[in-house]
Order: sequence, then C-alpha cells, then structure tokens
Amino acid sequence: MKIMKLTCSLAFALAITLTATGCKSHKPVGVTPIPPGPGGMVGEVGPGNTLPEQPNVVPTTSLADFEGMAMDRAALAAYTIHFAYDSAAIRHGEQSSLQAVAAALSANPGTKLLIEGNCDERGTEEYNRSLGERRALAAREALAKQGIDPSRIRTISYGKDRPVESGHDEAAWAKNRRDDFVLLHPKTGV
Repeated sequence: MKIMKLTCSLAFALAITLTATGCKSHKPVGVTPIPPGPGGMVGEVGPGNTLPEQPNVVPTTSLADFEGMAMDRAALAAYTIHFAYDSAAIRHGEQSSLQAVAAALSANPGTKLLIEGNCDERGTEEYNRSLGERRALAAREALAKQGIDPSRIRTISYGKDRPVESGHDEAAWAKNRRDDFVLLHPKTGV
C-alpha cells in the first residue's frame, strides 16, 4: 500500500513538473517563413511578379535593385548544382558549374543572379526551407570567392515545393537536392 501511494505521489509530481516546465508557449527560433505560392518567380521580376519581400529572401542588397529585370532560366540551366542528403556543402564535382556561372556573370556586368535553393521531399517544411537557404548561400559564397560581387546575387529557398522529379526514391531525391541559377538581365526598351 505504501508503494502504491509513493508511486501515485511521484507520478502526480512528475505530471505537475512537466506541465509547469514543458508547456511554455514561445515563438520558434530560426524558422524560415514559407514564401507565396508557386505562382511567383515566373517570367520577369517586376510589378505583379516580384521577388517576395519576405524574410525567406536573404538580404544582400535592396530588393529594388532586382525589380524590373527579365528572368532568363535557360541561360544557366545546364549549371544546376546538386547536394548530398542533408547537406549544404558544395561537392568538388560541382566546381566546374560554379566556374561557368561566375564566368557568365563576369562577362556580363549588367546582369544579376537569383539562386534558388531546393530540397527533396523528406523533412519538415521549416527544416527544408532552412536547408534550401543554406544551400543557396553556400553557392553565393562560392561565387563571391571567385570574384563575383555578392550584391549582384539574391537567394531564395523553395524547400521541397519545387521538385524537378516527382518520384519517391533516391534517384528522384538526388535530382531535387539542388541550386538553380537564374540569370537576370536589365529590361531593354522600358
């Protein structure tokens, strides 16, 4: 009987302790907001189709510096870089792609670059937003080391929202863990 009373008392004390310490409400730290739906970022950056002004776009320069520029997705599509699972480290084999992107930017000083960080479908929305952001920032840093002014580069994370491969296996996931490079040209005749 004494053991039963002791066990009940300990269980009650544990429940009170957990309630008092484990249920505090607080704002999550380091959560990357989810950007607007998939309709943004197609065609041109400008009125009605702009880069999101949310915190998920890493500030490098003023957003106004990138508005009104024509998006050229095809120019650098061949230089997409891919990442290992759960990693933002750029693989040695991806260096030639980064060199080609740096060369394209160096040859055209009026152009700018949008780096889109992407993840595979595994993981939470928040985690994948953060990982996609780290991947885009890693590419930006690598390009800066090659002499590209970081103020010419914007980054955005789409997390797992924009897969290029819809499968649910390692082959598909490997294609979705990537940074896409979008060349931004000044509009002519505006």
